[in-house]
Amino acid sequence: MRRRTFVLTGAAVASAAFSDVGFAQQVSPGIDVASKTVTVGAFTPITGPVPFYAILTHAAESCFRWSNETNALNGWKIKYVTYDDGYEPSRSVAVTRRLVEEDKIFALAAPIGTAQTGAVIPYIKEVGVPMIGPIGGSSALFAERLSFPLLPDYGWSAASNLDYALNGLKLSRVALLWENDELGRSAKRGFELYLSGAKKQAIESIPFEVRNTDFTPHIRRLANAKADVVILFGSNANLAAALKSADRLGFEAKWMAQFFTADPTTRKLAGPLLDGVYFSSWLMPVTSNDAPIKSYRESIARYYPNDPVGVFGLNGWSNGMLFVKSFQMLLASGKPLTRTSLIEVMETMKNADIGGARGVSFSSDDHRGARQEGIIQADADGGFKLVQGFRPYPAQVFDAKLA
Repeated sequence: MRRRTFVLTGAAVASAAFSDVGFAQQVSPGIDVASKTVTVGAFTPITGPVPFYAILTHAAESCFRWSNETNALNGWKIKYVTYDDGYEPSRSVAVTRRLVEEDKIFALAAPIGTAQTGAVIPYIKEVGVPMIGPIGGSSALFAERLSFPLLPDYGWSAASNLDYALNGLKLSRVALLWENDELGRSAKRGFELYLSGAKKQAIESIPFEVRNTDFTPHIRRLANAKADVVILFGSNANLAAALKSADRLGFEAKWMAQFFTADPTTRKLAGPLLDGVYFSSWLMPVTSNDAPIKSYRESIARYYPNDPVGVFGLNGWSNGMLFVKSFQMLLASGKPLTRTSLIEVMETMKNADIGGARGVSFSSDDHRGARQEGIIQADADGGFKLVQGFRPYPAQVFDAKLA
């Protein structure tokens, strides 16, 4: 198991914005008041089927470096410890246990994977460790008080894609290709719920395995069903492989996918086959001149110059920023630096700008973070353009009871 530790040094100048009075009265593991250090950790797939997902961890780490170097936490610094889990849920649980029991983390911060973050919930409930910014789209993440997801449920995103396909593109023969794990099942739930409310049916709904590299049988089924739009929920590699299979078999349809595949990583895998593909996205465009987006671009260029600048990295940065903002709130509250206090202050967050996300809110009975998406499209110039502005998620899916 590969371990990576980043001890991120912060600026020495203190600000009067926060007070340290009373912090030493009660603290949780992971808090070192003497050195003003908070230790957080994450599991990340350095090996396995999606090693490029480590870009997410690079971006989160860059956010923490930015936080400390700009003195965003009043002299407090973040120590970030990560281990490789190979994108295997059972290993994610083992990594989390090691982070808690050996590294004494205060919280999980920006751990990666839908099935992976879902798998650790029983353990974090047992030990009371918050999970801030889990990079996954499972309904289970919103139902657990210790979990504060910034990402939307993939079912909401699937509904946004479907709404655009039916009402924006005026297409009707809709099919879903879904990864056979919690990521894909979440998308499938939202997809089916939206169709039920619209009194429509999918012409195909086909599962695939995360390691799948040949979509020939799937594409043949889609062609036989005469699908005119295919919504795929899976990894960047899955989307690229499906597009290649469709091209090889001469199958033509509109393609749609979720936000994190609208990235240079997918472009590198799919090449010009990505042109024209649509994506739902809860993040601001990565080319925005907003200060948080500029900070992301500048930090990645500084710390990981070989990583592509795109929505994939902005996702990791934004989930890292969720911890930075929440710890700012904890410091400002004057409450003891405990995990319980962190949860309490996060549940007062209202309409906050968090990295590339806007209008993020949490409460004691609602842990849904992002609440709206736009539709972007890959263009022939290698970029991505906004083709539909940000809109609230379809209410019949967003307001449905969580699974």
